[in-house]
Amino acid sequence: MRIGLVSPYDLGRFGGVQDQVRVLANALGARGHETVVVGPGATGPPRAVLVGNVTEVPGNGSVTPIALAPRAVTRALAALDGVDVVHLHEPLMPMISLGVLLRRAKPVVGTFHADPSALFRAGYRGLRRPLRRLLRRIDVITAVSPVAASAVEPIVPVRLIPNAVDVSAVAVANGRNQSRVAYLGRDDPRKGLGVLLEAWPTVKEAAPEAELIVVGSERTDAAPADVVFHGRVSEERKRSLLAASGVFCAPNTGGESFGVVVAEGMAAGCAVVASALPGFEYVLDGVGATVPPSHSNALAAALIGVLNDDTRRGAMQRSALARAQTFDVASVVTQYEAVYAEALGR
Repeated sequence: MRIGLVSPYDLGRFGGVQDQVRVLANALGARGHETVVVGPGATGPPRAVLVGNVTEVPGNGSVTPIALAPRAVTRALAALDGVDVVHLHEPLMPMISLGVLLRRAKPVVGTFHADPSALFRAGYRGLRRPLRRLLRRIDVITAVSPVAASAVEPIVPVRLIPNAVDVSAVAVANGRNQSRVAYLGRDDPRKGLGVLLEAWPTVKEAAPEAELIVVGSERTDAAPADVVFHGRVSEERKRSLLAASGVFCAPNTGGESFGVVVAEGMAAGCAVVASALPGFEYVLDGVGATVPPSHSNALAAALIGVLNDDTRRGAMQRSALARAQTFDVASVVTQYEAVYAEALGR
C-alpha cells in the first residue's frame, strides 16, 4: 500500500502531530508499505515533501506553525498523486489538510489530535450541518483520545486510535538516576515549564539530591539550582535522557488532548507526575500522580512525595511501563492498516 501522511504543521518543529507522522511513516515502512510524508516547513524527516513556508499563528496558549499560501495545497496534491490512501492529520486545519480534503481525489482517513478551544467548539455547534457535509468527505474518522473526539463526535462517528510510542526502542536504564526529574517539551506557556521551575526550589529544599533536566527547550536566563537545559535533541538522545531519569514531569496547564510526552515518559519506565488534564488522565489511567494545573505548590508536593518514597516510586515505574504497552507503535499501526484498507474498500 502507498500511503500519504499529511501534517498541516511545520515538519521541522517539535510537536505531537509531527512526531506521530514520523513514527507512523517509520512503522509503516518497516511493514513493507511505501509512505509519502507531506507538510510545510524548511526542514523535515528524510524524503519528506516540503510544500511551503509557514506562518506562526498564536492561539490556545501556544503558536501554531502552518502554511497559509494556496500554492502549498497545490504542491501537496501533486505529491499525493500516486498514493492509494491519504491520511490527513488535523483534517480541518488550514491550509494543507483542509485544502487537500476539499479537493480530495483519493480515499481519505482523518485523525483529530487537538483539544479544541471553546471558540472552536462553539463554531462546531453553530456550523453543524455544513461541517457534517465536509466531514463526510473523510472515509474513516479517528481521534487520538476521547478529548480529541469530543467536539466532532456529536456530528459524525469517530473511532479512537491512540498516539503511538515506539516502546521497544527505549532501552530502560538499569542504572537510572532515581533523583532525576525529566521535562520534555517546548517552552510555551501551556506546556507549564514556568510552573515547574517555580516549584523547583521547594523540591530541592525537601529533596536535596534532586536534579531537573529540561529536554526540548532552552533558556538563557538564570535557572534554579541543578537544572540542566538540553534543548532540542535527537530521538536517540531524548530516549536515553528519559530512560536515565527516575521521574517524568508533565506540568502542562491545558489544551492537551492526549499527552505523547506522558506516554514517552511511561515507556522510558519513569514514575509520572502530571497535571490533572483529561487527556493526561486518559493516558495514565491511574498509574501516575496528578495535580491541579498551574498549581506550583501542589506540583512541588507531588514531586517530593515521589522522590522521597523509593517503594512508591518503584511501583509507579513498573505500572507506567506496563501501561505504555497500550500505545506501542506495533499495536497502533496495525489498527491504522485496518482503517486504510477500509477506506480503500469504500
